[in-house]
This record gives sequence, C-alpha cells and structure tokens, in this order.
Amino acid sequence: MPVDVSRPIGVFDSGVGGLTVLRALHDELPHERFIYLGDTARLPYGTKSADTVVRYALQAADALVGRGIKALVVACNTASAAALPSMRDRYRDLPLIGVVEPGVEAAVTATRSGRIAVIGTEATVRGGAYQRAISRRRPDAIVTAVACQLFVALAEEGWTSGAVARTTAQRYLAPMFAPGVGSMSAAVADTLVLGCTHFPMLYAVIREVVGDAVTIVDSAATTARAARALLSERGLLRLDENQAQMSFLVTDGGARFAAIGARFLGCDIDLRAVELIDL
Repeated sequence: MPVDVSRPIGVFDSGVGGLTVLRALHDELPHERFIYLGDTARLPYGTKSADTVVRYALQAADALVGRGIKALVVACNTASAAALPSMRDRYRDLPLIGVVEPGVEAAVTATRSGRIAVIGTEATVRGGAYQRAISRRRPDAIVTAVACQLFVALAEEGWTSGAVARTTAQRYLAPMFAPGVGSMSAAVADTLVLGCTHFPMLYAVIREVVGDAVTIVDSAATTARAARALLSERGLLRLDENQAQMSFLVTDGGARFAAIGARFLGCDIDLRAVELIDL
C-alpha cells in the first residue's frame, strides 16, 4: 500500500539544537510538513550514558511514529551515534536518517590530507561513532575528536560572538589547527566536522579560529541533502506547491523553547504551535 506523501516528516532532538537541521530541511524540502520533537525535559543527552540515550530516543521515536510520520530525521548527534541501530530494528520500514553518516561522507570527500577533526558533545566523542565511520570509509585517516560541551551553552545563551565565544573556541580548537600549539599540533587537520547541531550557531567564530583553509562540514546541511535523496528514492517527496508547515512537540518549557529556538530556526516560533507532551 503506497504511503501518503502528504504525511509529515518527524524530526527529533533532545532540545533546540536540532532546529538547525529543521531549518536546513525546510530550505531543501520547501513543500513538506514537519513535526519537530524536542525532549527538553531530559536534555542534555550529551552527558548521558549510551543506554539512557537509546531509551529516551526510542520513546521520542514512538511518539513521532504515533503521529503518522512518513520518515524520521534524528537531528541529534548523540542520539544518532547511540540509538540509530535500535531505531532501525524497531522501525524496519520507516525511512530513517541520522546526522552522523551524511557528515562523515562529506568530510571524507572534502579532506585532502586525511586529517579530520570532529567536535561534539561528551557522549558523541566518547561513543566514537564519527571516528569509526570515518575509518570505515578511509582507513588511513587521522581523526582527532574533542568534546566542546561549553559550545552548547554558548549557543543557547546567544553568546555566539565576542570575547567569550572567541576565547572558548580558541581553547578547544587551537591545538588541532594551530601549528605548534598544544599536544595535538603534529596532526593539523584540514577538515572540521561540526558534530553537534548547536555548533553551526558558532560558525563565524569557529571559522575565525580555524582559518579559511579548513573545510567546515555542517551536518545540518548534509543531512538535509541526504533526506531529500532518500525521500526521492522511496517516492516520498511532496512535490505540490504547498508551503512547508512546521509544528512542535516539547516535553517541558514551551515558552523557553519558542524563545531560544527562534534563534536556531531563524524565524519566530508561534507558541500556539508548540504542544507539551509526556514521553
């Protein structure tokens, strides 16, 4: 039985960071309907154990599947790294897209030297999903992964430029990109993967620190392109002229989500479109 292509695409993250992915999806798929779920009561996922992340992610996926989605985008690096295999086992016929694989594919294609840096949350870096995926595609790659947990707080506070953001970026990134600085300087990377959906909010200050010669891979944009390709392959693209529609589910703090999320999404979020749910 064919799937109704007018059904929405589910997008899931632990909080507001995945709105950078939703923004990219909206740009790439301007006629689709989207339901975004932010598990704001239990964020951050980046400091949780892998078992806990899997449990939370499956609960969120269940909620979105219950809303009749035609595909699911896991717009959270931590959940993509820890929970995507379990999600695929549970929903064998549902198109599923995480943010790790598209970002890795872009990084491996972009690197000239094979030296790739990955920045993410503690859980993403500790779990090693990016490192393993890069090594599968390019066994000779030298991968340096660093947890940049303070970037999450800076993005949510809106401190994405200025002295605090710049100093934090230099502290995290200089050892990977400035020759002679820090213990990692022997393997200066030519490609940087933003392995957290909050991090595109700090793109300008990250670019300032790493320099123009470094290729920065934004997993939001690469995920949106991968989503379009998968939906096209499955015959699930909505091709009419209706404008994209977005609704939002949160597990806590709808007003805060709308206020902070507007910066990530790049437009106002009507609080009336934000529904509070329990997982």
